[in-house]
Amino acid sequence: MSKVLIVSDSHGLTKELEFIRERHLQEVDLMIHCGDSQLMPDNKAITGYFTVAGNCDFGSFPEELISDVAGKKFFITHGHRYSVKSSLMPLKYKAQEVSADIVCFGHSHVLGAEVVDGTLFVNPGSIRLPRGRSEKTYVILDLLDNRIKMSVYESNGREIAGLASDFTL
Repeated sequence: MSKVLIVSDSHGLTKELEFIRERHLQEVDLMIHCGDSQLMPDNKAITGYFTVAGNCDFGSFPEELISDVAGKKFFITHGHRYSVKSSLMPLKYKAQEVSADIVCFGHSHVLGAEVVDGTLFVNPGSIRLPRGRSEKTYVILDLLDNRIKMSVYESNGREIAGLASDFTL
């Protein structure tokens, strides 16, 4: 079993990113930051995170990344270049283009996950300025063959069990 941690839109926070990293470092295989960290790539708070650039970032992070974990292809982007606040369609087309199994994105600060045409789209919300709910969230995906279990956590590390979901790809 492999685990992937996904966080986004931390907008300058450092202690929270360090806390999340240290809390989960031994249990996850990959830590993803979907942009708008507003930190420079050499900032120790972002160390260990596979990070993309958001619309509020000015460091030299890549716009998009691809990673393979446990036989699943992850496509990682912030989402602002794909108009994710209005539709997932442009991002869906990009996911098809790169044959992604899982798409990780942020930008809207809205926690959400759904499977569209066999691809899981995950937005972990924001650990600084959540929209649509009061909890400042990040997620961990457990990759179990063709099943994926999503757990949602508050930035302080408390799991929000009522928001857990299971997906089949």
